[in-house]
Amino acid sequence: MINVDKSVFIQIINFLFLIWAMNVVLYKPIRKILLQRKEKIDGLEQSIENFGKNAQEKEEAYASGIKEARVKGQKEKEALLSAAQNEEKQLIEKINKKAQEDLVQMRDKITKDAESVRISLQNEVDTFAAAIGQKILGRVI
Repeated sequence: MINVDKSVFIQIINFLFLIWAMNVVLYKPIRKILLQRKEKIDGLEQSIENFGKNAQEKEEAYASGIKEARVKGQKEKEALLSAAQNEEKQLIEKINKKAQEDLVQMRDKITKDAESVRISLQNEVDTFAAAIGQKILGRVI
């Protein structure tokens, strides 16, 4: 049979003291370290998540920047093409105008040359006609 005497109370007190001592010396520091490790891991996970979000935002910003740059480049290209076409039209018009002026000048020169040749031939025709008539008739006309 078990006798309940003061040694049982001493053992209970001893057990409670050991639980308290082990809690203070062993369990609390381990729990504290585990809690710190959990907080550190949570912080790192949060940092990883933030970096992932930042990377995604930067990637989207980069993609939108590329898209905007392409649109801007296309607009500038179209503007330059339009300006080049306008300049080409102006140059063609200028060349055509110059060619028309040259053509008019050439026609005028040809007309003047033809007129001077006609006049000189007319003078020579009279001389030749007189010479032929003189030879045919045998006398001076």
